[in-house]
Amino acid sequence: MMTILKVVLAIAVIVALAIVAARVLFALPAVEDRADSLALPPPDASSLTDAVVHHVIQHPGRTGVAPLRNGGDAFAARIILADAAVSSIDAQYYIWHDDLTGSLLLDDLKRAADRGVRVRLLLDDNGTSGLDPQLAQLDSHKNAEVRLYNPFNLRRFKLLSYSFDFLRLNRRMHNKSFTVDGAATILGGRNVGDEYFDTGPTALYVDLDVLAVGRVVPEVAADFDRYWAAEAAHPAEPIVGPAPEGDPIGNSVRRYEVEPQLTEYRKLLAGSDLVADLSRGELDLEWTKVVLVSDDPIKGMGAVPREDLLASRLTQAVGEIETRFDGISPYFVPGATGVDAFATLESRGVAVRILDLSRFSAAPLIT
Repeated sequence: MMTILKVVLAIAVIVALAIVAARVLFALPAVEDRADSLALPPPDASSLTDAVVHHVIQHPGRTGVAPLRNGGDAFAARIILADAAVSSIDAQYYIWHDDLTGSLLLDDLKRAADRGVRVRLLLDDNGTSGLDPQLAQLDSHKNAEVRLYNPFNLRRFKLLSYSFDFLRLNRRMHNKSFTVDGAATILGGRNVGDEYFDTGPTALYVDLDVLAVGRVVPEVAADFDRYWAAEAAHPAEPIVGPAPEGDPIGNSVRRYEVEPQLTEYRKLLAGSDLVADLSRGELDLEWTKVVLVSDDPIKGMGAVPREDLLASRLTQAVGEIETRFDGISPYFVPGATGVDAFATLESRGVAVRILDLSRFSAAPLIT
């Protein structure tokens, strides 16, 4: 028995030493001399701000919301807003795939930077596989900056980093926002990837996001700034390396020149007139009160008080539930505490309905 115990202890010591050694050998670069920029105010004049301003004046203190129900419209909205930008684009995502839509949107961000638009891109590093050259190229642009939230220690075989840095790497950023000129933003469940925009060979996901203008936009911008300045948000270059020679972003787009996908999406963009519809008042906006909730970005560095997490803040925003609760989620895992909470609501006579969107896709949703 003592021999077995000694063997187990020896193995434990070896594993612990290996983890310590790996953390030393593959330590993240220190964040030094980082300047944390802030969201820019809306420009005095642009096609987008001109389209929004009279709506906002007519609905003081309210947010105009238009649902983007299908993936094609959701992608077109992002591209059209980016093309209309004259001042700034702040984009924040959990997943950004190296596929058609991911390549097109990165190319659009680069072209915006070429026009003089300031571009800030904040990505959770869990969803950036294969993008290091493209992100390095964008980050090297004088008008663009890329940061990675809780980056992985290893760039190749990234998942092996979990073996020696699991606790840190298990804290991810799921935020998704796309804010242009401080005048309009897109929020919701969609990451950037073909399956989120109804194209490509992978399973299509049922998802939803919204275009919003008005009161909530500066709140989204301020929340982006919180994450941009978070200790867990690392400048991209020390992680992904300097920009490679050539044009990785352009090469990614050119991979799809002969694909029907690209022709399909070009037709979609040509047929969409989102900014013009907004300007003419023909975009179906619902003007309402909107409350923005999010986790404290410090969660990337360790445990935070429960009241600073989204679940608690969402409960506070909703307030007392009296008669009915309707929930929709692409990834519904309530846990024992959540099940008890919903059971308590039902025991009080509250009608509870949950729509789990993961049941509507060919593969489970994890967003």
